[in-house]
Amino acid sequence: MSSSAPIGVFDSGVGGLSILREIRTLLPHEDLIYLADSGHCPYGTKPPEEIRRRTLEVSRVLAAEGVKAIVVACNAACTAGLEAIRAAHPGLPVVGVEPALKPAHGRSRNGRIGVLATQLTLRGSRFSGLMERYGDGVQVFTQAAPGLVELVESGQTATSAAETMLRSYLEPLLEQGIDTLVLGCTHYPFLRPLIQKLAGPELLVLDTGAAVARQTERVLTERGLMNEDKAPGRDRFYTSGDLRQVAPVIRQLWGDPQLAVLQVPES
Repeated sequence: MSSSAPIGVFDSGVGGLSILREIRTLLPHEDLIYLADSGHCPYGTKPPEEIRRRTLEVSRVLAAEGVKAIVVACNAACTAGLEAIRAAHPGLPVVGVEPALKPAHGRSRNGRIGVLATQLTLRGSRFSGLMERYGDGVQVFTQAAPGLVELVESGQTATSAAETMLRSYLEPLLEQGIDTLVLGCTHYPFLRPLIQKLAGPELLVLDTGAAVARQTERVLTERGLMNEDKAPGRDRFYTSGDLRQVAPVIRQLWGDPQLAVLQVPES
């Protein structure tokens, strides 16, 4: 496997751009391929077996592009399909994501932590395992947030509709006196300014983007796969969704109005 090969990153839609942004910042010389599986978004409301089949198909698309590692930038995809992806690509490093309960445990001042996530993530074995490891000595209050993914997918990160929906999900958590909020979906960091507006600057809001970027760097370093070329890395963007709808949102969230977004043929 060539160290100059790209890193593949995918999500059910545009949310994984929050992870990609951190990888780009930490690894400026790496080529990156991002695949937004928007034609099948959201994952979090689908049966686990359906998500598993879809994530395996997306991983095969990225493997066919010659990537040297795959980052599964989606909590629902990791819950349902991470181990299946690793089994399907035994020679390929696969990095997953999980809600930031570990850092929340260490940084909460009053021991009252809120978790905002999809229902699938909250019910999954990965989250149960996190609770077993990092739930002692703190109180964890969970809140499923249906509809937030769809808002981000449509580029509504600062609208009155987003504010109304977010308020309905945040209020039950804030009423519990939380001082730390874990964003358990990669779409949600794009709502962080609105979350801080509604909850106040004193609420500590955590996501896993930077941690996933560091883990990606560690895995590549351990396997001798860091790109030795010091030229700026290139970015490629694909979607399985409607280009007319998805491309403008990717450009908005990535901050580049001239960004090229390509169509992935449906399999």
